[in-house]
Amino acid sequence: MLNTVAAAALALASIIPSNAVAAGDDVPDYITIDVVTVNGSGCPAGTAAVASADDRTAFTVTYSQYLAQAGAGTGPTDFRKNCQLNIRVGYPQGFTFGIAQADYRGFAHLLAGASGTEKGNYYFQGMSQTASRSHSFNGPLSDDWQATDKSDVAAIVYAPCGERRHLNINTELRVNAGSAKHATSFMTMDSTDSSVSTKYHFSWKRC
Repeated sequence: MLNTVAAAALALASIIPSNAVAAGDDVPDYITIDVVTVNGSGCPAGTAAVASADDRTAFTVTYSQYLAQAGAGTGPTDFRKNCQLNIRVGYPQGFTFGIAQADYRGFAHLLAGASGTEKGNYYFQGMSQTASRSHSFNGPLSDDWQATDKSDVAAIVYAPCGERRHLNINTELRVNAGSAKHATSFMTMDSTDSSVSTKYHFSWKRC
């Protein structure tokens, strides 16, 4: 009997990610997320949507017009697009949160000789910005791209307990045509379906 139970436990452990966060004592019973302001050439009004995960361990940002491009047929400012979101997170008293990880996704079409860069950071209103982290991609590339920024547990910055601070999220895409100026290279963080989005993972703790 003991061997059967142990085998069942091992099988269950094999299908549950080791870093999964259960919605329990360390996750609040509810959260709300609202976009307060949105600015930037990569996210004109009405083109960025925010939604929280059902288990309250993350939230996603989906863009519909986030495109940087360079090369033939592009304008002088098209090579760089950015977006600045100011987000209000609501949750019960007795909790605070930080951002443990950010997953960025999109599509890149970079010709041989061209390159692209994604950069992002986030910080709480009235507090110092986190260091910007950049990810570079080189052509030839015509495929989905993904980049992850992950903070060590000790390095996670939390909102001050008892205070409601808005979360600022800054992102940027750049494309350099390089030697491929004869055609267009581009990089997007937008999506035609909800499966392609930027995901921010909460780290919750009790005050």
